[in-house]
Amino acid sequence: MFGGKHVNVTAVRRKNQEITFLEVPRSDKSWVLKLRRIPLLRGIVSLIDSSAKGSKHLNYSAESYAEDETEPEEFAKQQEKAKQKEEGWSLGMIFGVAVMGILSFLFGKVIFTLVPVFVEDFLFGDAFDGYVLHNLVEGGIKLILLLIYLWAISQTPVIKRLFQYHGAEHKVISAFEAGEELTVANVQKYSRLHYRCGSSFMMLTIILGVIIYSLVPWDNMVERVVQRLVLLPVVIAVSFEVLKGTNAVRDVSGLKYLGYPGLWLQLLTTKEPKDEMVEVSIASFNRMRELDAAIEARGYADAGPAGGILDPAKG
Repeated sequence: MFGGKHVNVTAVRRKNQEITFLEVPRSDKSWVLKLRRIPLLRGIVSLIDSSAKGSKHLNYSAESYAEDETEPEEFAKQQEKAKQKEEGWSLGMIFGVAVMGILSFLFGKVIFTLVPVFVEDFLFGDAFDGYVLHNLVEGGIKLILLLIYLWAISQTPVIKRLFQYHGAEHKVISAFEAGEELTVANVQKYSRLHYRCGSSFMMLTIILGVIIYSLVPWDNMVERVVQRLVLLPVVIAVSFEVLKGTNAVRDVSGLKYLGYPGLWLQLLTTKEPKDEMVEVSIASFNRMRELDAAIEARGYADAGPAGGILDPAKG
């Protein structure tokens, strides 16, 4: 999947080797566009928005796979049932599903924030004094849990394939930014790691979380938990801004190392793609650029938010 100024495009290779596309216009509300321009707030908005929209593109990939693996008659029945269900949905039901998607995302963030707190308190609650040291140990536990989780899911064939496509996306972006012609051979020469990626964002939330949480003292578990919940949006917002900053200075000698922790994490969240995966990523990227150019040629240059082609919140 690639997100342009005006459209998001996902490409899928079907069983018959044909590449099909899901093309979704970026029809953000005016108030969302305004929030995207406000430092700190734009990080939270982008993360929630990317999570909501990204699920639609993942569903498209899953549905395409299901269509290829299901008998035509059976798939037609499934499609008809899905269509009838969709037609019966009211605006309130659609809004409810969207809210549930966002709440599920936020619930996951809260769980990942709080579980290390309780684990650290259980293991080291009386081991030493000083909340700062407890915060450091908590950050280490959080990092270990994240690494174990990513390694475990990367062993499954489906997630491994997803991570290969993730690597292919990064290679295409890097080749484009270097001014290379987008051929499979050219793209494969580039690294599967990229500064502007959601994996880097996850690492930053851990590192900066330790720093931000250490600025506010706590005396007991209740205060500690409340502090984590209250400061979670701050951690997300600051991490987003730092991610943008590290990407901006990645070509400056000495400062490029600021983004290395996120790149190291991408060793788990990306895998080396096969040539056919790179071909699909190139097709998606070129289709996105083609549609963006067509929209701007029709005079809608201001239809979407200005920004990079790769959304930092998604990667």
